Amino acid sequence: MKTTVRLALVGDYQPAITAHQAIPAALDLAAKHFNITIQSHWLATETITDPLALQQYDAFWCVPGSPYRSTEGALLAIRYAREQQKPFLGTCGGFQHAIIDYARNVMHWQDAGHGETDSQGRLVIAALACEMVEKKGKITFIADSLAAQAYGRNEVEEGYHCRYGINPEFQSALEAEPLRMTGHDAAGEIRTVELPHHPFYVATLFQPERAALNGQLPPLVAALIKSTLN
Repeated sequence: MKTTVRLALVGDYQPAITAHQAIPAALDLAAKHFNITIQSHWLATETITDPLALQQYDAFWCVPGSPYRSTEGALLAIRYAREQQKPFLGTCGGFQHAIIDYARNVMHWQDAGHGETDSQGRLVIAALACEMVEKKGKITFIADSLAAQAYGRNEVEEGYHCRYGINPEFQSALEAEPLRMTGHDAAGEIRTVELPHHPFYVATLFQPERAALNGQLPPLVAALIKSTLN
């Protein structure tokens, strides 16, 4: 079993962001839980230009903080993790950009974009009907999903800081793809997606890392790290 995990944190670090405060605490808890060393490196999105530079990492976490300074940098890292079978977690903005990567590079919707930064094309990410800024909500997972396995139950309550999610106009097209929609809120809106036939690929619109601010190891962070140790 590995004793050191090299983790890329894809995003533009901002100390005022609550999730960014929680991430180091979450990784410390995971390192203690597994009795390993986690070497995490923040990768500013504008610095991500060459997939060869990503080969040194065991896993990738695309973190909150969207809009990123470089959408293309974030998408390059997400695509690399998806195609190279590297464990991947996307939270909040990471969820949104995982959807854009999938739409562009698997569904071949080259015009797929984000409603916060784009005005034309297929805006697969759009403003939520009810924004979730500093709110909590219940999520129900599909029973056999990676998320359900990580939490050990099918229903959880998690916190958000988010105004954008999957555009309902494109939801049915996404649901027809192998990408699994494994977590939904009470209104049936998608909150978690997973990729089958991948060592670990989970993206959540909520911010599970926030649990670390209360001294709790976030289950999905534990699951991400565990997936690198096999």
